[in-house]
Amino acid sequence: MLRLAIVACEVLKDEIEYLTKDDPDFVHREYLKFALHEHADEMRKIIIEKVNGLNGKADAVLLGYGVCQSLQDVTDVLDIPAVMLTGADCIDVLLGPDEYKAEKKKCIGTWFASPGWAVQGVDGLIEQFHLDSAEGYEPQYFLDMMFESYERCLFLDPGIGNDEFYMRRSQEFADRLKLKLERRPCNLERINECIARVKEIANGQHINKE
Repeated sequence: MLRLAIVACEVLKDEIEYLTKDDPDFVHREYLKFALHEHADEMRKIIIEKVNGLNGKADAVLLGYGVCQSLQDVTDVLDIPAVMLTGADCIDVLLGPDEYKAEKKKCIGTWFASPGWAVQGVDGLIEQFHLDSAEGYEPQYFLDMMFESYERCLFLDPGIGNDEFYMRRSQEFADRLKLKLERRPCNLERINECIARVKEIANGQHINKE
């Protein structure tokens, strides 16, 4: 049996779990706080530590992050073979670059709400940007400034179920920030391709050992 691990951003947890929850090859799962993105150097360091800590415990790792600037070439410095998701960020992973670009062209002021972002909601933004730390100001004051140029919240539906919950959370977000809510399908093709790739690499590890 293969020994595969997942080290991923919690924003993509629901999608990755949907695809791997019944797969016995995945023996380790760890989802890191989404707010790490605000501290790029620290995020890179933590990811490297988490993955390298699995040396001897896993044959290969599914690294559930898009190739954002801070993680460029991170797989080259890991002690275990790892496969990153294909995309600049989590939205790119779900939509693909062409559709991502098309939706931004359709409405520049779009907030993309994947299931993970729908779960995080406004509270997630407040945590990520520390909007509750300024004495004398309510978080809403900063949220209104941040979203002044936004027009819509677009929920990306990957077809993993629990739609009513995700839509309710997206509607709450849209209402709070005075955005119109829209919905469109996306797919898990790029994540599935990376899962297949990490299995291929792990199989290669076993063959080489034999």
